[in-house]
Amino acid sequence: MSRSILFDTETTGFEPLTGDRVIEIAAIELFNDLPTGEQFYALLDPERDIPAESTRVHGITNAHVEGKPKFAEVAAAMLAFFADSPLVAHNAPFDFGFISAELERVGRPPLDKARMVDTLVLAKQRFPGMPNSLDALCRRFDIDLSARTTHNALLDCQLLADVYVELTGGRQRGLTLETEQALPLAQYEAPAQRTPRPIMVSEEARAAHEAFIAKLKAPLWLKD
Repeated sequence: MSRSILFDTETTGFEPLTGDRVIEIAAIELFNDLPTGEQFYALLDPERDIPAESTRVHGITNAHVEGKPKFAEVAAAMLAFFADSPLVAHNAPFDFGFISAELERVGRPPLDKARMVDTLVLAKQRFPGMPNSLDALCRRFDIDLSARTTHNALLDCQLLADVYVELTGGRQRGLTLETEQALPLAQYEAPAQRTPRPIMVSEEARAAHEAFIAKLKAPLWLKD
């Protein structure tokens, strides 16, 4: 089976290289692109103030993160959960950039971008020229958004997992008719040309047929 990790972050702002930090990380495990129920979650002390404009987006305040672990304290557990699996995120360069910046701060290598699976790219390929935010995709796929009053990393992961299933056709994989699986390709090919074989009628059978026809009253095929 194929394992991947879908993850999301909430941050103090938009620029990890100029001091913005991760304050929330959520990740869920997928097998064959379907959630297994296994997850990783951490609310973090970003070691700086959370701006009011950021709080308006995700609802996390300085009071919420007071006394929470710092990134350095959860990095090993997060990386163990990630393992070497592909990493799925919506607008993945944003989340990769922040996690990589946090890893580098604690002396660890950044995430390998070759592991990146960006659902925003998948959505733009499928719906070019259309809105492809997480909210827009949820509405398009009729996924319940009623609980999403603010950005929340774990809820966003759960919603994105449903979106990802729709984008990849995950729930339909392997659903083929058993009869189709059992029949080899040759069964669907046109039959080879066969040499006609004439049907030989005995004299006895021919005489019996003519006697039967003689009993019919004015058969149509004998009329001019």
